[in-house]
Amino acid sequence: MTFRKTLLLVILAELLVALLGINNYGFNLEGLQATTRFSGRFSLFLFSSIFILLTFNRKALTSFLSEKPFHIFAVAHGIHLIELVSYVYLSKATLIPVRLAGGFLAYVFIFAMPILQNYFEKGKLSPKRFVLAENIYLYYVWFIFFMSYLPRVQGKLPNAGGSYQEFVVLLCWVCILMGLKLYAVIFPKKLPASSGHA
Repeated sequence: MTFRKTLLLVILAELLVALLGINNYGFNLEGLQATTRFSGRFSLFLFSSIFILLTFNRKALTSFLSEKPFHIFAVAHGIHLIELVSYVYLSKATLIPVRLAGGFLAYVFIFAMPILQNYFEKGKLSPKRFVLAENIYLYYVWFIFFMSYLPRVQGKLPNAGGSYQEFVVLLCWVCILMGLKLYAVIFPKKLPASSGHA
């Protein structure tokens, strides 16, 4: 799929997510919180695709999210960031410094990775350095998703929207992602032939 077509589909999906949040919770602060939550789930779906397919089938990733998957995820999670900042501002939510710093660094990686991919494609970044950046990006963003759902399962974020069952399922899914990744690293010869990085 081409980059433009994929980008258009992602933007349309984000609009549908917003409509779903507003339709279910109203055009109010609760609706904005729901929209932000649903957008976060969509971002996890896109990141999961990148995380798994870069390991097992890089060609399938290109077919699914175009030749620029990092760009697509950056746009989707950028929309989520706008919604999140809007909700935090309007709700006057108390921010936790450690979580804020960790999230900020994740967004630095998310927005930097498309730039690094452009440099790599133009020959301005060596394959070895690009793979290193790619792995740092994948593992750190994975960690941020993990730390997003762990405190929710532990009940440490009582004002977070969503049900306990949702949090458990999402946390389990994030753990499964890492399990698949570690399996690919430990047993690379048992995987089907692929040009992706383990």
